[in-house]
Amino acid sequence: MNRSGAKSDKRTAVEVTKDKNRIGQVVLRNPRGASARVSLHGGQVLSWRNEHDEELLFSSSKAIFKPPKAVRGGIPICFPQFGSRGLLEQHGFARNKIWVIDENPPPLHPNDSNGKAYIDLLLKPSEEDMKVWPHSFEFRLRISLAEDGYLTMISRIRNINCKPFSFSFAYRTYISISDISEVRVEGLETFDYLDNLCDKERFTEQGDALTFESEVDRVYLSSSDVIAVLDHERKRTFTIRREGLPDVGVWNPWEKMSKSIADFGDEEYKRMLCVDGAAVEKPITLRPGEEWTGRLELSVVPST
Repeated sequence: MNRSGAKSDKRTAVEVTKDKNRIGQVVLRNPRGASARVSLHGGQVLSWRNEHDEELLFSSSKAIFKPPKAVRGGIPICFPQFGSRGLLEQHGFARNKIWVIDENPPPLHPNDSNGKAYIDLLLKPSEEDMKVWPHSFEFRLRISLAEDGYLTMISRIRNINCKPFSFSFAYRTYISISDISEVRVEGLETFDYLDNLCDKERFTEQGDALTFESEVDRVYLSSSDVIAVLDHERKRTFTIRREGLPDVGVWNPWEKMSKSIADFGDEEYKRMLCVDGAAVEKPITLRPGEEWTGRLELSVVPST
């Protein structure tokens, strides 16, 4: 595989560049013309485009691309805390840190590399991080783009501490949609959820699909491994597959909340929906030397 992006490898290309703030970015391309752009700021996927060059992820027009602020959009990584469920800043610190390219990661299954354009990133805690969360860890992240355009993220978090620690986690996935009123989410029927708009009270999903007509901020618990987001207007369906991530966060701020978010346009709630692969209700506990793996696979198919 060719990290420089030169043309010797026609099948896949991995190009390392910098953004206007001189922060490293990695562009993954597949032979059919799909691409993904990853920032070393937060290890965050900022863009995922299909072979027709259509953007599949939402980013706010008011997003701030300057650390220490996390970027509003794409796929931020929430670690070691999801939301405000703990003592750390909202969604933890991983999404605000500068990651490094991991040149020698421990091997993954051959299926996670063969025929894919991929990059391996690494985050270790700084002295500053250790003051707010005093645990030593190595967080390895592989982001890959397959020949069929599937985007996969594999997180491996290892405890290199001498004592156990616990964390919650989410891939906060901002999906680009035509109109929030025209979208439905399938795969959450009959599952329990915690409603963040009702003091995390527990309810059971009654509908045969989730549709939207007001603000939604929920965590569905131990839900099915595959979730589908149907966008009727664009005639496409997003499929979200998860491993090691039992929960699913669903968020749309709607009109009133949108106006209170500085880095979010007043009307942008209509064009985005967050559907997160997460481990929230039961935090993950790692003993010294143990490693956890959480995997998210995103695909898009035409639908009626």
